[in-house]
Amino acid sequence: MKKQHFLYLLAITTLLFIAISCGTDDSGQEYVPVSPVVLDLDAAPYDSLSKYKFFEGEMKNLQPAYKVIPYDLNSALFTDYALKKRFIWMPEGVKATYADDGKVLEFPVGTVLIKTFYYDNTVPNRETDIVETRLMIKKATGWVFATYIWNEDHTEAVLNMNGRSRRVMWYQNDATRIINYKIPSAMECALCHKSNGVPVPIGPKPQNINKMYTYADGTENQLSGWVKVGYLAEGYPSQINSTVNWEDTSKPLELRVRSYLDINCGHCHTDGGQCNMPSMNLAFEKTTDPANLGVCVEPHDFVTGDQTHIVAKQNIDMSLLYFRMSNNEMSEMMPMVGRTIVHEEALALIEQWINSMDAPCP
Repeated sequence: MKKQHFLYLLAITTLLFIAISCGTDDSGQEYVPVSPVVLDLDAAPYDSLSKYKFFEGEMKNLQPAYKVIPYDLNSALFTDYALKKRFIWMPEGVKATYADDGKVLEFPVGTVLIKTFYYDNTVPNRETDIVETRLMIKKATGWVFATYIWNEDHTEAVLNMNGRSRRVMWYQNDATRIINYKIPSAMECALCHKSNGVPVPIGPKPQNINKMYTYADGTENQLSGWVKVGYLAEGYPSQINSTVNWEDTSKPLELRVRSYLDINCGHCHTDGGQCNMPSMNLAFEKTTDPANLGVCVEPHDFVTGDQTHIVAKQNIDMSLLYFRMSNNEMSEMMPMVGRTIVHEEALALIEQWINSMDAPCP
């Protein structure tokens, strides 16, 4: 009994020591974790993705390192059915600030946006194939692009700014899909990621990231989560005019359409965008006006075929929007880059929306 009593006291003493010393170093100072990410803005972009140390463990697991925060969008840009994982990292002591619901957050110098494109259920063994990781790095002079192509073993990704194609085969809805996936060049990235001639991100706007996200320690709104980790300053509005998941059939049809067109087309078809034109503005906050969606608007730009309107009520055959989304010809398709095949589910959404409209255009 005495020996058992001694061992019991020893165990209690050990636990108390651990509890008292937890969170301190040998000098008694509180331990503050530090992100392992390495970013020298003068040297970046690096020649390989591993040098940034964004991920811990095996790179292919895409397990984010400390302060590399995952995030998601209400609706995502279509890229030939590729799946995507998004992360953000910022250096210590800086924060993004809110500008407007529909404007990209004002990110500080040193911010890195990380987006990895991959496919699940690939042929023949239904494995995951990681194709590319794109970075946008905020330097003092503005945003720069960096695209990294993964090797076959998924142990490393190498910088490639010239673009290339890669054959991908995967199972989708009990069918086998085969494409030559297009990895964009820096010039092609700039076609979409540019406003008034200046490189900019597309996705991280309050309207797109105002959603719940399940983190390792629980579920939380992403905006408040970014505040908690020190990546976003407080002071943004409590009510944000937000996009929705276009696939959520519980949401109003037009709201789903507006959300899809904003993330897939609105960065070009808006003020200062690559395809800025007076007859169409697909930015989410603008499309409460049907005319900005092209409804009953006669096309004056990008005219192809015999379509009478950009969106002809109750008539997909006479709708230029539908024609371009259903087309794979480089000179006729929309978007012009970012896809090589038709987004069939989104096309069905547009067809449903057009057919649901009231009386045909005059």
